[in-house]
Amino acid sequence: MNKWHLHPGVRTGDRLTFGERSADLMRNGMGSWPFVAAFLLLMAGWAAVNGSDGFDPYPFILLNLFLSMIAGLQGAILLISAKREDSVNSEVAVHTLTNTDQLRRLIEANTALTETVAMLASEIHDHVCADEDTMHAHGESLPGPAGDPRSR
Repeated sequence: MNKWHLHPGVRTGDRLTFGERSADLMRNGMGSWPFVAAFLLLMAGWAAVNGSDGFDPYPFILLNLFLSMIAGLQGAILLISAKREDSVNSEVAVHTLTNTDQLRRLIEANTALTETVAMLASEIHDHVCADEDTMHAHGESLPGPAGDPRSR
């Protein structure tokens, strides 16, 4: 079973229309191996019951009618399921695009902040180094911890 319904960008539950919920059930039910197995078992059961003196006096004519009606609806069922799948894929794509745009803005803001921090760090470094150079030029020593003979 697909886990698209767990995606935060896909509408689920009460936010879906009756038609969308029906299409999801149809796609998840009819597009599965258990459905295929159940359908084959039903056909085998029909054949077994009607093989000799079953409820259908003309064996398999009624079955043929039912299968023809199912085939007539099959195209519409496939289109409904495909349309719903396209809708889900569109919701995922829009969610991804929105997240991508938000991430791009965050990265740009982070880059600007990083550049500002780098500039300020460079200014602090230049200021500290300039003070050291000025003190060395005047023969002064940098203050050290209390009790350090170099600080006298």
